[in-house]
Amino acid sequence: MSAARMHADEAEMDAGLVRRLIADQFPQWAALPVERVPSGGTVNAVFRLGGELAVRMPLTGGGAKDVDLEHTHLPRLAALLPLPVPEPVAKGEPGGGYPYPWSVCRWLPGTILPPDAGVAAPGPLAGQLAGFVNAMRAADPAGAPASYRSETLADRDAGTRDALARLVPEDGVDVPAVTAAWEAALRAPAYAGAPVWLHADLSPGNILLTDDGRLGGVIDFGCMGLGEPAVDLIAAWNLFTGPAREAFRAALAGADGRGVDEAAWARGRGWALSISLIQLPYYRHTNPAMVASSKFVIDEVLADG
Repeated sequence: MSAARMHADEAEMDAGLVRRLIADQFPQWAALPVERVPSGGTVNAVFRLGGELAVRMPLTGGGAKDVDLEHTHLPRLAALLPLPVPEPVAKGEPGGGYPYPWSVCRWLPGTILPPDAGVAAPGPLAGQLAGFVNAMRAADPAGAPASYRSETLADRDAGTRDALARLVPEDGVDVPAVTAAWEAALRAPAYAGAPVWLHADLSPGNILLTDDGRLGGVIDFGCMGLGEPAVDLIAAWNLFTGPAREAFRAALAGADGRGVDEAAWARGRGWALSISLIQLPYYRHTNPAMVASSKFVIDEVLADG
């Protein structure tokens, strides 16, 4: 779990609160044990409910908006995707002093990638994740909301430069090199196509692995919606290094069906860099996993630039 409260408006919760909410609203599950799941997540606290269910409790009001999003769109997407994704089974209401709606989903087994390890070998994982991204992009966009990350890189410039200014020597970031990498991404030609479905948060904590190292599922769809395809390219630097990154790129269909062009790859690199730069100072003292992941991505972007 996180080392401290990550957000100023973070709701207080523990297993006892979840037990009371379950008993009050879903008495059919009241006898099941409740246990908090250690996690570096920043939007929800997750509790295991028995052996087959998970309870997702938004930490803030912003995260609470994801409950309706996932209950509305995940069932339709799940039928189109080649990998297991969370299946919402019940929607909880505020209660017992907890102010937000919350969700019960099917438990998906698996382990998550370490935040700062990366996958180097071009094995099945890169191809499987590319297949997932291709399937998301191919889903019918009718009625879909805008993704949490639906803006352009130019729209993120002010926030990214503010994060650069808040870096300190202890962060271990080469600020001039990172600034140059960010400015190079901004120079990439803008996306001119139609928006597509995105997961928009393909980071280590949202990727489930099987015991044999294959991709067993993708979780946490709170950022999902329509946006430009380069956003989901962040996985190339979030999860992979060297040959595995190239294998991921080669297996992607690309916006035009002909693969990922240099402009899209440059924008994807910029997205990965911007997200990590903004995360690093924000979570510097509260979430070691996010800090480790951010530093890993920044290093990989510089190595790959």
